[in-house]
Amino acid sequence: MGESVPWIKYIELYVSSTATPSEQAASVDEVATLLKKGIFSLETLVKEMEMYLTTTDSIVRSRGNLLLAELLDKLASKPLSSSSIHSLVGFFTERLADWKALRGALVGCLALLRRTADVGNVTDSDAKAVADSYLQNLQVQSFGQHDRKVSLAKLSTLGMLIKSLSGCNRGFDGGFLKPCRLKDTNEVLLHVKFPSSLTKGDNLVYGICEAVDGEKDPECLFLVFHIVECLGQIYPDPSGPLANYAEDMFEILGSYFPIHFTHPNGEDDDTKREELSRALMVSNLFHGTMWSQPKLKLLKQSALPEDVYKENLDTYLYSDVFQLSFASTPLFEPFSIPLLLEKLSSSLPSTKVESFKYLSYCTLKYGPERMASHAEVLWSSVKYAIYMSPQCTPTKDSELFGGMGFKDSDVMMQAFVLLQEVIQQYGDFISLVLGDNDINAFLNSLNQYNEMDDIPSLAKQRLHVVGHILSICAKPSPALCNKVFNSCFPLLMESLGLSVEKSINGYLDEDCSPPAKFNLAAIYLCTELLAACRYVAVSLDSSTPALEFSQQTWSTMLNNSCKPLVKTFFSLLRSTEADQRASSGVYFGVKGLEILATFPESFLLASNSLYDNILSEFVRTVTSGSHETFLWTLTLKALTEIGLFANKHPESAKSVIFEKIVVEKFVSLIPSGESTMPSSLKLKAAFEIGGTRKEFMFKVVHALSAAIYTNFSAAYDEGNHESGKLMIQLLDTYTEKVLPWFLKIGGFEEIPLNFALGIWEKIEHTMYLNLSALEIAMGAGYKDLLSAIMTAMKKAVGSCSKESQEIIINKAFGVLSSSTSFGFESGSSLVKEEDVKQNLNPSDSSCKHEWLTSLFASVIIALRPQTSIPNGKMIIQLFIKSLLNGHVPSAHALGSLVNKLPLEINGMNCSENLTLNKALDMISPTFTGISHHDKVSQNNGSGVDFSSLRLNTLRMQSGINTAIGLAWIGKGLLMRGHEKVKDITMALLSLLMLDREGVDSKELQIIDVEDMHQLRTTAADAFHIIMSDSGECLNRAYHATIRPLYKQRFFSTIMPIFLSLLIKSDASLVSPTYTSRSMLYRAFAHVVSDTPLIAVLAESKKIVPILLECLSVLSKDVANKDIIYNVLLVISGILLEKNGQEAAVENAPIIINLLIDLTTFQHMMAIRETAIQCLVAMTELPYTRIYPLRTKVLQATSKALDDPKRIVRQEAVRCRQSWASIASRTLRF
Repeated sequence: MGESVPWIKYIELYVSSTATPSEQAASVDEVATLLKKGIFSLETLVKEMEMYLTTTDSIVRSRGNLLLAELLDKLASKPLSSSSIHSLVGFFTERLADWKALRGALVGCLALLRRTADVGNVTDSDAKAVADSYLQNLQVQSFGQHDRKVSLAKLSTLGMLIKSLSGCNRGFDGGFLKPCRLKDTNEVLLHVKFPSSLTKGDNLVYGICEAVDGEKDPECLFLVFHIVECLGQIYPDPSGPLANYAEDMFEILGSYFPIHFTHPNGEDDDTKREELSRALMVSNLFHGTMWSQPKLKLLKQSALPEDVYKENLDTYLYSDVFQLSFASTPLFEPFSIPLLLEKLSSSLPSTKVESFKYLSYCTLKYGPERMASHAEVLWSSVKYAIYMSPQCTPTKDSELFGGMGFKDSDVMMQAFVLLQEVIQQYGDFISLVLGDNDINAFLNSLNQYNEMDDIPSLAKQRLHVVGHILSICAKPSPALCNKVFNSCFPLLMESLGLSVEKSINGYLDEDCSPPAKFNLAAIYLCTELLAACRYVAVSLDSSTPALEFSQQTWSTMLNNSCKPLVKTFFSLLRSTEADQRASSGVYFGVKGLEILATFPESFLLASNSLYDNILSEFVRTVTSGSHETFLWTLTLKALTEIGLFANKHPESAKSVIFEKIVVEKFVSLIPSGESTMPSSLKLKAAFEIGGTRKEFMFKVVHALSAAIYTNFSAAYDEGNHESGKLMIQLLDTYTEKVLPWFLKIGGFEEIPLNFALGIWEKIEHTMYLNLSALEIAMGAGYKDLLSAIMTAMKKAVGSCSKESQEIIINKAFGVLSSSTSFGFESGSSLVKEEDVKQNLNPSDSSCKHEWLTSLFASVIIALRPQTSIPNGKMIIQLFIKSLLNGHVPSAHALGSLVNKLPLEINGMNCSENLTLNKALDMISPTFTGISHHDKVSQNNGSGVDFSSLRLNTLRMQSGINTAIGLAWIGKGLLMRGHEKVKDITMALLSLLMLDREGVDSKELQIIDVEDMHQLRTTAADAFHIIMSDSGECLNRAYHATIRPLYKQRFFSTIMPIFLSLLIKSDASLVSPTYTSRSMLYRAFAHVVSDTPLIAVLAESKKIVPILLECLSVLSKDVANKDIIYNVLLVISGILLEKNGQEAAVENAPIIINLLIDLTTFQHMMAIRETAIQCLVAMTELPYTRIYPLRTKVLQATSKALDDPKRIVRQEAVRCRQSWASIASRTLRF
């Protein structure tokens, strides 16, 4: 025992009755580690544990057996001799008769059974002994459910074995099948792989029948179903052991159909659901329709609502396992099929759905020979479900599909699946369908309907069903397609006035006119058959020679009928109904032509001339359109589908024809002004057609770029306002469609690079920029044009790599440098007042300056942080000067620069490159009069250094522009996490708190009170700029540097400053600082509204009182309505969270009174609605805090019941009900 001293303590700890589960687990791990390292052998361990394995103390014996079993499980990969394994199997097999030690016996047996051959595994004779002992000693169903749980609570998780034997890891130990119950014992049988030649197979099957009969526990049933599936695999012989008990076994199994899983009250539904889902996903147990991750993902992405998905996931999982057991062996066919057919008569739709689902799967598994005897009754059942009593409803957009858009019920969908499965497995089944009297009678009755609107609802549903049936019957093979065509196509052609044999000489010859009315029901069925034929042709295209195609009956009939069918569809497009919003004839005409044009070329259905005619007709329809009609949209979509199909064989004749007729036509329309087609439609059509193939999109891009450059010259040289308006559309198409298309497929950086360089080259070579004349001609559209060019430039530059961006910025700076309107001075970094005044007078030169600066700012905004910027000091000087003149894009550019510039640059010529510190040294003196290296006053929020501002040397408008610039610069610094943002914040607070007393007396006379108010308002709104997300700049699309949690960090930093300033400010209404106080609240509201709610909740006890005061102050001014609404949203978020409710309790009366006042806010409906919703949330607070105000709330909601907006009245009803009910609530303390 001397050597055993180091580890015997772990054994003693494990078997001790005082040991906790965690201590036991640690003991197992320690001993297993020593065994793996070879410190001692397994034989030594067993000898040392003999006392614990055989003692009469049942508790110690149970724990000793379990310890040995768990150690074997840990040593699954450690080689063991066959004699050791045999001895251990014998030991644990005997222990199966020891009820007190059953848990360890089962775990030990399973640990041995799952061992693989390379490390020593159990022999067949030992496995048989385990099964015999199981069947002899465990009478499972003799125990009630509660007694089973109590008696078997000692058993460990045996569900791991079923996964381990299938090649999966243990994974989530202890979750899925704990505590052990009936299912634990049943799993032994799952993992004993008995040879089919065993003489006691009958005993095994009988024992399983006895073990599972009458089981009701869901978790146990989960394994019962799989046991049955395994038996079907072990004993497939029709004369084997399972055959003798097949009826008995299925009688047990069938009693559970249809399965529906329900949770006991109080059970942790979500946990169990997650465990079951995870168990099935990681398991390889299930064959056929395996519940894998993709299948569960597909279920979750289905049309089921989230709550329905969660509540029914278990039913889906259990049903799937149950289905596998149903179809596990053909021996169940005589019993399962009649049962399933009988269940189809149930009044419950869910039962019918399950029955059809199981029939489909059984048809696949049982084979055509066994299912042939059930063919007639199967068709009868399917026909009744889908044709005799169809349950399909028109979709919302049914009119867009020719009035034939239907949503089938679940029963119908599963019935169609069964029909498809039977047709594929048993081809002779089609004779029952095509020979059905009801179906044929319906086809013969189609002539009585001309218009789709004339068809009654039931007949239209049956038309939809028949079309689906014919499609399903024709798709599986050419032979079945032949049968469908021989049976139905001549009848349909006759309904259209055509003859299959002589269709070429029919009424639609060149010299004949079509009839005034068409049989649209027959045309609909024709398109369904054509689509099914195309499916067959496409599936066989690569493997079937054209000669074989021509020998098919359906191929011959279609080729003979192709030309008149095309003309029929043309007539539908040219009918007067084509001008309607949605016409059934138009839809079927376009759809039919699209189908004919997308047959494989080897099929030779549509000759090149006929294909040419179809494309020409579609192009004529699109190019003659003046607005997006139903026909125009449908035809363009059809052309797109034809193009995508042709792209599959880019070298084919059809692809060449498509490029010549369609692509070249639409590309030529982009720069052309001759067509009557509106520019918006031209661009949309060109883009959709170009998207069918990469080479086609290149043609579109080149034409689009040429049109942009041409209209650029016409607009800016000649002042042509029409060209300016067209440029907006061209640029929007490039920005919103073309560029994202290339970015999605990747690898085409030259597209945005060439565009950006092309714009700058046009500017460089444009002699005049007649901006004043253009601005006068376009009016408000001038700003839209500038915005479109800037957006396009940003998107293009942002899509480029670092190297391409450097090419663009060098080109752009070169153009600016050569412009006479820019006088760059590299020697000075401080912008003087006279520099600003020089550019305040409007002129053509200043317009050109603004235009070029805006475009250059767009380049800077979209640069990557790694891109080098030449002449950085001159660029910053340009943007500062422009910003002080009110040029907002310059502020965006400065903010982007300070966000992306490197702190330092090491290497050669690093002094010439711009860094963040250099940039801040230029910016700081201009805006605050403080150098970057000067010390900033540290007041910790106790005061603001008003002297740090240079407002007195600038005009008030420049002060407003300064506040805007500080906001964007501060935003850039904040997002990258730079400490300089605090100086920006203090400068903004200085502007916000500024009053006339803070201005020199010499300047007092020229400062207007309204200007001062506007300045403070701008400073307050600057905090919204800092905290909000921007689409103009400083976002991920433009490669901004974004530090995680920057908003939360700024919130926690500035809140103490706000609190201090608010405390010090005078709340008196007559005080001159009252306006400053209101501005503080305005800024505070912006910060809180744009901060993630979780950060606000953390400080809710401090924030809520200030929020309420803020709401009270801001609500006095109607102009603050948007800010009020944002603050209300924050309050509603606080009221809905537990942490926030605790803070709200202390201020409940104030909150309620404020909310009541806002229920009558006339200037914004959303405020009234949100205020009432917050009042509803207040009912969750303690009774004693809210009940005193109940009457007042009810009075306010009574007034809200007369609100002019319906949504407000609805919320008022809900609020009134909530507050009226609190009188009956129990007091909550």
